[in-house]
Amino acid sequence: MVYVDTIESQAPPPDVNIIKQLALVASVAAGVQFGWALQLSLLTPYTQLLGLKHRWVSLIWLCGPISGLVVQPIVGHHSDRCTSPFGRRRPFLVSGTVLLSIGVLLIGFAADLGRHLGDSLEPGVKHGAITVFVLGFWFLDISNNMIQSPCRALLADLSCQNDALVTIGNAMFAFFMAVGSILGYAAGSYRDIHQLLPFTSTETCDLNCANIKTCFLIAVLLTTFIVTLVVVFVEEERLDPSCLLYWQENQGAEEKPPSFFMQIVIAAKSTPRPIWILYMVTALNWIGIFPFTLYDTDWVGKEIYGGQAMGTPEQINLYHDGVRAGAFGLMFYVAVMGFISLFLELFIRLLGNVSRLWSVCNFIVAICMGMTVVISNMAENARDANGNALVHPPTEVKASCFALFAVLGIPQAVSSYYFHNILPTLAPNSSLTLCRHAILQVTHSIPFALASIYSKDGTTGQGKCWTKLGRISLYFRLWIFSQS
Repeated sequence: MVYVDTIESQAPPPDVNIIKQLALVASVAAGVQFGWALQLSLLTPYTQLLGLKHRWVSLIWLCGPISGLVVQPIVGHHSDRCTSPFGRRRPFLVSGTVLLSIGVLLIGFAADLGRHLGDSLEPGVKHGAITVFVLGFWFLDISNNMIQSPCRALLADLSCQNDALVTIGNAMFAFFMAVGSILGYAAGSYRDIHQLLPFTSTETCDLNCANIKTCFLIAVLLTTFIVTLVVVFVEEERLDPSCLLYWQENQGAEEKPPSFFMQIVIAAKSTPRPIWILYMVTALNWIGIFPFTLYDTDWVGKEIYGGQAMGTPEQINLYHDGVRAGAFGLMFYVAVMGFISLFLELFIRLLGNVSRLWSVCNFIVAICMGMTVVISNMAENARDANGNALVHPPTEVKASCFALFAVLGIPQAVSSYYFHNILPTLAPNSSLTLCRHAILQVTHSIPFALASIYSKDGTTGQGKCWTKLGRISLYFRLWIFSQS
């Protein structure tokens, strides 16, 4: 995002506690990440309740990077130049929250609205509910970008170009992201959360559907509450229209800057070789790990617990028990990711540099993808020993599954650190940073989606699919590192 330097930096008034304001703005990340955690853990299984095939689920998830590619720069451009009396960022925070509420209502009540659109109560594909769900899903992803982008910009505004305050603001934002993730996964793992809002259970929405509906309603209430506090209590100076006009006139006298998409082309051409290697390795890395992120709870429900989303009542209950267990496992994932982040500097010193640590973590990803097959086979053998009885897997299978989730938090923490701390040193030209982020969105999202689409209808299980992807990405990573 490009920030228009039209407001003179000045120290905050003595009666304003800037740290508290930074904390309040950063807490918006908790509400947004709460919803993201619910998306990642519950929405793929929810699509199975509606009868949507796996191969189309991957296409739905493409709306995330697409909305990030389009919405973030548009919101950033207009919020930098917004002359509203309410400030530059607050109108977009409020608009994003309203859109978030609409998206959550569409997703949560998709089954009920689908019934009014002609869906049958019998098991099968719910075309009306799927249509409402997809629309709500797009609204939800767009609104997340509309909220996060101005939120980060407001943190920068409040920091007044003070490096210490910028560091504090970013640290608080990361902290609240972790808090939101843990709370979201915890909510998704709780079986009786629908009892908090009993009206969520209807004729077309059973216990599992009501749990999902309740979780998302809590998410929108939490986000709305936090954004309301920010809008009311955080002071934001209005952009003087005359300052904006003066800046536009001065810029008009100079050479007209290229459009955003042309800047992407320029960024791609000017990106140095180390950055392209980083992009390629990241893309191959995410081909293996991102499908797991989207299908992990579904994998636990189907292959570890042996349930079915569209089977008998016993199979359906077993499937959703597995989904909740997967959401609980994701809590370990986030906890380990946060813990490792605290000691990254120590690990970097032990291995010599961050590139070596990142290389080791890429091998960890490949090994973890292979372990999905081992754990799936353990669960299958346990079911065979029990005569295929519809019971929970043994303790050692559950422990192995949770351990896998926990270990995957290590490479995720390192990858995040590598990208956000090494990329700026490799490409010091900050004017093209946003465009290069957009390139990375495409390089790590499109390959995984295509791989998921063309593998989901095969006879191999999800674990075997992830193993092949992990192995392929590992081979390519070895080749790429040999060329660098």
